[in-house]
Amino acid sequence: QVQLVESGGGLVQAGGSLSLSCAASGRTSDDYAMAWFRQAPGKERELVAAIRWRYGNTYYADSEKGRFTISRDNAKNTGYLQMNSPKPEETAVYYCAATGSSTVYDYWGQGTQVTVSS
Repeated sequence: QVQLVESGGGLVQAGGSLSLSCAASGRTSDDYAMAWFRQAPGKERELVAAIRWRYGNTYYADSEKGRFTISRDNAKNTGYLQMNSPKPEETAVYYCAATGSSTVYDYWGQGTQVTVSS
């Protein structure tokens, strides 16, 4: 069973930086995608960034391009989201997710709260 454990959330000032980590365990293949989603109170969950684990291809939501960076460390089975210059409106619970045998995100972490103060 795949397990994802996020860490690194907290309070950050707008314009600062924060790094999130997602430790993955239980995988038997490296051909999958890992992504970061976020959900603010009263809003739908939205995709922030994704990475193809085997090849390192990345995808970013338009609003995050140039400020956030998704990466992974194969040796540690850990994915990261570096958040630079976050904005108060990006305050949310951030979730790490991974695909299973298809392109559906079957596996989810417990979420980590990120609060961006103005």
